[in-house]
This record gives sequence, structure tokens and C-alpha cells, in this order.
Amino acid sequence: GPPALPGPKPCTRTVMEAPEARDDRNDLRPPGRRVLILFAHPSLDRSEVNYPMLEVARGQRGITPVDLYAEYPDYQIDIDREQQRLVEHDVIVFQHPLYWYSTPAMLKEWQDLVLEEGFAYGPEGTALHGKIFFCALTAGGREAAYRGEGFKHYTIRELLHPLEQMARLCGMIYLPSFALFGARTAVREGRARQHVSDWIRLLAALQEDRIDIDRARSLPQLNVDLGQITRTT
Repeated sequence: GPPALPGPKPCTRTVMEAPEARDDRNDLRPPGRRVLILFAHPSLDRSEVNYPMLEVARGQRGITPVDLYAEYPDYQIDIDREQQRLVEHDVIVFQHPLYWYSTPAMLKEWQDLVLEEGFAYGPEGTALHGKIFFCALTAGGREAAYRGEGFKHYTIRELLHPLEQMARLCGMIYLPSFALFGARTAVREGRARQHVSDWIRLLAALQEDRIDIDRARSLPQLNVDLGQITRTT
């Protein structure tokens, strides 16, 4: 049968409160890299992990979270606005649950409309060159399932090859995903809070240019060992 959606059974969003985000809106230091988080979750009321991740990103200087389903409930995506957002940011993140081994439909629609020839690719399409791209995703299955010999038969990196190729065609620097496996039970098993904390840590390192890109590229997921890819100041 088809894989179950990664969202748990209906739960309140308060099952795990989001860790307090640092409020640096009044910080006069340069923001460094600007991070755009394109968030897509069609069942946000069922989210125990993606929602807290979204909340900790809100209000932080230099980070722009965009809830695509909330912004475009009719799927009428504003192409000019989305392209301008891309131009204004240095790091592009697709944050989403893994649906049918890919993104929710909104992100596919966003790609089809926003990443136009002459803007994102082609001889004149250089707007995204040099920007960092990766996915922050949650998967319902356990990590052991996402292997050649596992139930899913493919690794997360392999399943995301279309997005990797999209990033490469657009001249972006593709990084492995920031992934949480077994998302349905992450709160109950006490793994969700650490994942959100690691998310905050990763976003700060990206903003401050403290990620070793070459090392990060070699990992199966970014959060296998953040210490390995994060430089200290």
C-alpha cells in the first residue's frame, strides 16, 4: 500500500513548544547571509516538528520564512514577488514533510512557475548562481528504511535527485538535506526538541558563513554531525 503521510495523528501544536528564538531584530550588526525558508505543509495542524521549526525562524533578523500554503491557498503564485525574494536572499531552503518521496504539491507548483528560463537558467538566467540550496524535511519512516537494502530502497539523497539537479541547473550550491526520520514519534521519543535546537544552530551557522561547504556536501544529511561541518568563530 502507499506510505502513510509523515504527519502524526491530529495533535495540538503545543505538544512540543518551540524553543525560544533569539530576538535580534534590534541587533545593529550586519545580518550576513540572508536565508529564505519556503515552507510547505498542507496539514499544518497535524505538525509536531515542522511547525516549531517554522516558529523559531520567525522574527529572526536575516531569515525570511514564507508559508506557501497560507500565502497562496488558491495556488495563484505571484511569480514576480517570489523571484524578487530569491534575488534578495543567499540561502534558499525548502522546508516540508516528505510526501510520496518528494515535496508537497505546492513546492512543485512553485518550481514550475517561478524558476523561469531567463531568470533561473539558460544563457541569461543567472539570478540564482552561487546561492546555497537544501531541503529541511521530515520523514515518517525510520532512517534504516531509506537505504538500498531497506524498505524504501533508496536513500533520501537519491530520492531528492530531481531537486539536486534543479539546483545544479540553476547554478546553486546543493547541500544534503537537514532531515528528521521517524517524525511521527519524534516528540514522544524526545527527539524533536534536539532537532529544533540543531535547526537553530544550523541557521545561525549559515548566516554567519561558518559552514564548511566541502565537508557538508560529503554527508548523507547535514545533521549527521553538525560539529563536523560548523566552524567556530
